[in-house]
Amino acid sequence: MKLAFLLAVLVACSSSPKPASHRPSDTGPLSEAEFKAMHALPTAGPAVREGQVIDLAGTRAYLALPKGPGPHPAILVIHEWWGLNANIEHWADRFARAGWAALAVDLYGGVVATERDQALAAMKAVDEGQAAATIAAGLDLLASDERIRAPRRAVVGWCFGGGWSLQTALAHPELDGAIIYYGQLVTDAAKLGAIKSRVLGVFGTRDKGIPLDEVAKFEGALRDAGVRAEILRYDADHAFANPSNPVYDEKHAGEAWKRVLAFLDAVKQG
Repeated sequence: MKLAFLLAVLVACSSSPKPASHRPSDTGPLSEAEFKAMHALPTAGPAVREGQVIDLAGTRAYLALPKGPGPHPAILVIHEWWGLNANIEHWADRFARAGWAALAVDLYGGVVATERDQALAAMKAVDEGQAAATIAAGLDLLASDERIRAPRRAVVGWCFGGGWSLQTALAHPELDGAIIYYGQLVTDAAKLGAIKSRVLGVFGTRDKGIPLDEVAKFEGALRDAGVRAEILRYDADHAFANPSNPVYDEKHAGEAWKRVLAFLDAVKQG
């Protein structure tokens, strides 16, 4: 899996992120405009987060909780090749505002990259067994933590994390949903048959790292495997849903977010 990740990410993830700031709105799921504002250049003081950094099996993680006592549906959040940075923490806050306990795991051992060479080195250094163990620990926490006690669990990731989101769905048939934002794909229906969750795939038609023919093969293989899946395609580049990336596409990112919320509502219903 690592070689496939490297090839895809080298082609697609080519723009450095920008700093993030601003506090999210106080009620309800964040709109795309509000989410975009969180990623603007700082104007006054440090960026504000609504969650907290916790220890997860000896690694750093970021936990954002909805208001009120549990149980809460929960989502495991897997970072891009940049690492567990402000963008991913904002995503966790955003899912919490939508009513989902969100746990963002760190597969880089604390490294947060700000340039491509650093990101590539961090990605190459990932131990897949350790990463899988960290993800498993995160899923266990979402099920057992007294603040959460998740009756439904999902996973989401972007780019590097999108590939890991798919791998998590393959390895954990107990999951209820998996969201894959332009991640490395598996196109073997026999392998995809291990997935028991719903799947939502979000892709850009101009993504050089995840070609459209691979997306079509993935969609067909999911269908052949009997997986409940929806594949979305937008006229956009790789990483178009990241407001801190120069190729960010607010219109299509907003459309995708609405579909993500609908998908999560379906997951909650079972």
